[in-house]
Amino acid sequence: MLRIIHTADVHLGARHDDLGELAAAQRERQFAAFKATVDLALAEKVDLFLVAGDLFDSNVQPRRSVERVAAELRRLADARIRSVLIPGTHDVLDRASIYRAYDLRALAGLAADDEMITVLDPDHPVVQLATCDAVVVGPVFATKRAPHSPLRDVPAMLAAGPVVSWRIGMVHGSIAIAGKTDRDEVVITPEEIAASGLDYLALGHWHSAQLGKAGAVTYAYAGAPEPIALDQDRAGKALLVELDGAASRRTVRVEERQVGRTRFDRLEVDAAAVASQPALIDLLVTRADPDLVLDVRLVGVRRDDLDLDTDEIERAVAPSFLKARVRDASVPALTDGPLPSPDTIIGAFIVDLEEQIRELEAGGSAAEAAEHRDALRLGRLLLSGHEVSL
Repeated sequence: MLRIIHTADVHLGARHDDLGELAAAQRERQFAAFKATVDLALAEKVDLFLVAGDLFDSNVQPRRSVERVAAELRRLADARIRSVLIPGTHDVLDRASIYRAYDLRALAGLAADDEMITVLDPDHPVVQLATCDAVVVGPVFATKRAPHSPLRDVPAMLAAGPVVSWRIGMVHGSIAIAGKTDRDEVVITPEEIAASGLDYLALGHWHSAQLGKAGAVTYAYAGAPEPIALDQDRAGKALLVELDGAASRRTVRVEERQVGRTRFDRLEVDAAAVASQPALIDLLVTRADPDLVLDVRLVGVRRDDLDLDTDEIERAVAPSFLKARVRDASVPALTDGPLPSPDTIIGAFIVDLEEQIRELEAGGSAAEAAEHRDALRLGRLLLSGHEVSL
């Protein structure tokens, strides 16, 4: 059996300009997730530690940051766990590459010929792992945009090498999806994966963990071990991969393991049950958690007198969460009970507007119908003598 920890898209050193004073804390969370991934590899006593690109957020990093990474890789080396890394699209292997500026082996205190840490490059896209009876193929380029699919030459590379039990691939790029990945820098197709001759393809670039199969080839995105953006609810994982050839049937098992601290939760709140904005704020604060990204969605039909400002709500609950987002998808009610006479201003207003709402909803114009419902709510309040804040 060959056991692997697969990670990618750590994005160490990300600036997080949108987080303001919280940016430094988020960078530390990302490093903590990388360290937790190393801890997982040590605890599971794996054979191989793979980083499928974008370990660093850019090629401009202080030496101390690279030294922290090297120290973690040294922990793996001391436990006789091989590390194999490929550059990505953020830490691309161009002339200014961080992998050219710093020697990870040397920073880890290893000799130049020590193979416990390997960074694959265009001249050395293959590494033989004799003790693991495996080979790792990681075609990379010296430019951010690939001149061709990185899988193009993989079958020939494997055919030219020795016969081994396990053939592992590494690619940092997107799987082709028509209309979505056409402009991505590195793109591969399911057909290319199926024809690669690999047993497992470790992917990076997509920040949400995903598992798939093309032909006989199992492939997976590890996702970011700690979210880079706070809407990546499938981030926070590392993958434990087990390739078993001892039985008559070869198997590849992939198991997600949590390594990031950030958690995500979605909460739907029935607007009809909300008494007031302060009451809603009190409800949300009961879920307070500094590691939680809370996505709140107000749904259903709300009363005319329920006055909510989602920006104010977000600011009020912000200290209780890592991030809180509040969206109002509720709609004002149509008029309940007997309608005022259509000969009155308010009666004519309600009859006319509710007819328009019914036509819009019947025609599938949900957004425009919602605007009309809000106009109906405000009109009812104003024409009934209530004060209204816009």
